[in-house]
Amino acid sequence: MLKSWLEAHWVAGAVFMSLALLLLVPVGIGGGSEALLLIFLASPVYMLHQVEEHTGDRFRAYINGTVFGGVQALSIADVLWINLPGVWGLNFIALYAAHFVDVGWGVAAGYLILINGIAHIVMAARFREYNPGLATGVLLFVPFGLALILLVPSDGTQNAIGFAIAVAVHAAIALRANYNATATRHAKYPGISAETA
Repeated sequence: MLKSWLEAHWVAGAVFMSLALLLLVPVGIGGGSEALLLIFLASPVYMLHQVEEHTGDRFRAYINGTVFGGVQALSIADVLWINLPGVWGLNFIALYAAHFVDVGWGVAAGYLILINGIAHIVMAARFREYNPGLATGVLLFVPFGLALILLVPSDGTQNAIGFAIAVAVHAAIALRANYNATATRHAKYPGISAETA
């Protein structure tokens, strides 16, 4: 029951959560640390992007219809897992690691945002059209992601691990989508092998 409710309402929740998190900024989030404030802002910034991207389930529809030619590559459950424990969870882990361990660990949130923005741009160039999330990807994600990475003090190890985490998340999404699409095609046309699907 909770899963069904989340699937239907998580995007609306993102609107209110992003605004609630932004309203906390004036009370001194980050304790005066600009780096911690930037890492904190990664969550509401990502949520605003998710509103453009997922309102009306349009990103999933675009991936399934345009990118995969009408084959279900992403399910509603996939979208939920990617965005709640995946994106929100990773951003909050980055914030907690930055606050309690070392601020440099927060760059992972910046890489997650930057790579997602670039992915939207690459998709737009590939299909020569708008994709859901492109506007905030270009106007918000690329500059904000770069600012976070450049302004948060971090060392080479933290940058390498943050970058690797962000790449791994996006690679896992792509692998999941391709796996689902192949399985769907195989179920529809049993004679087609996984290699030719």
